[in-house]
Amino acid sequence: MVSVLFVCLGNICRSPMAEAIFRHQVKEAGLESHIRVDSAGTGDWHVGEPPHKGTRKVLAGLGISDEGIRARQVTREDLDDFDYIVAMDDQNISSLRQLAGDPDTKVYRLTDFIPDTAYNEVPDPYFTGDFDETYRLVEAGCRGLLQTIRDKENI
Repeated sequence: MVSVLFVCLGNICRSPMAEAIFRHQVKEAGLESHIRVDSAGTGDWHVGEPPHKGTRKVLAGLGISDEGIRARQVTREDLDDFDYIVAMDDQNISSLRQLAGDPDTKVYRLTDFIPDTAYNEVPDPYFTGDFDETYRLVEAGCRGLLQTIRDKENI
């Protein structure tokens, strides 16, 4: 089974949105038995909380479930346990590499999976308030990631 971990700062806006969207896309593709999805934050401020109301509103409007998603902090073990660690921005990548103790730890940016985008990072709607922009980027990135996994893993 291929495992994917989405990571943002507090695990209440971007990464739980990515977890829910990717889980939805995986289910639509009939790949639930092949791909495991989770999310976490580099900080501990929101541990145990559900996704931000802005994230929940966007997902509910699209009929995408966020059931069971609660904020948690990324652990050192996560870095070994997940095949694809996908971060939302450079600060997240830096924090993950620091946690790993290895500046070369393989971490992807979600925007790496969006062809022809001007974005290098997914802006944090906790600060921007633009959950629709976040959704557009996350959905496109998740779609590209799923295709990449299908191609690389032959599933």
